[in-house]
Amino acid sequence: MLEVIDKGVCTDAHPVPLLFVHGGWHAAWCWDDHFLNYFAHVGYRAVSLSLRGHGASPTPKPLHKVSIADYLEDVRSVAADLGGAPVLIGHSLGGFVVQRYLEEHRAPAAVLVGSVPPKGVLSLALRVWRRRPSMTMEAWSDRTLLKFLATAALAREYLFCADTPEAVVESCRQRAGAESVRAAMTDPMLRRVRTRRVTTPMLVLGAEHDGFVSRGEVRATARAYNTVPEFFPMGHNMMLEPGWADVAERIRSWLDARDLAGSARLSG
Repeated sequence: MLEVIDKGVCTDAHPVPLLFVHGGWHAAWCWDDHFLNYFAHVGYRAVSLSLRGHGASPTPKPLHKVSIADYLEDVRSVAADLGGAPVLIGHSLGGFVVQRYLEEHRAPAAVLVGSVPPKGVLSLALRVWRRRPSMTMEAWSDRTLLKFLATAALAREYLFCADTPEAVVESCRQRAGAESVRAAMTDPMLRRVRTRRVTTPMLVLGAEHDGFVSRGEVRATARAYNTVPEFFPMGHNMMLEPGWADVAERIRSWLDARDLAGSARLSG
């Protein structure tokens, strides 16, 4: 039974639920700090899940053996419970999962927030490895990838801006959990997103001070889906940074412009 945080209700104005998919080390809580309440308050049903092995979601096999295919099944299961076609909003590795999901499933819209690009994690990994080669070797040996968040300084470097309040950084670091090496590193190196199969309208958002995903990678993601990226002056964890409301408001305005209510009436 996957952990799901479910807030708000579908309304006539917003009949399509939103499903938020977290990235590595995180769980449903990362959306619950701000985004779920924000979207519930403006009339959406806002749902976040914890992928297996994260938060309170169990995993039937060791976490390091959990794959992207397992995460895809988690998203499919929760999406089905929401009626089969929610709007998908994915952060970081969760954005890669959303892209892979959309190869085979329809959705009225999707938002990528600081997402791993469709080509996978190789360029991200090389950049991190060059920065800290010894720690990278140690991280591979412990198979949790938690060494990258071992201190508040590291968590800030990768996930937040230099001026983000210490309490925000430490709160995130204390709640961070182990990540699957296979799902986060191996699978996204060996299997790219087949972008030609993805027809869902996409909003691509990036952070100017992202310690993981470069601006060039965000631009490449946007090009793959024939759209233009938008950037915010913050770090990787755009849903937790002090400027999170600007990101949420941009997502809301973009969804409003998509007229999801009209699309739902036509499909019904």
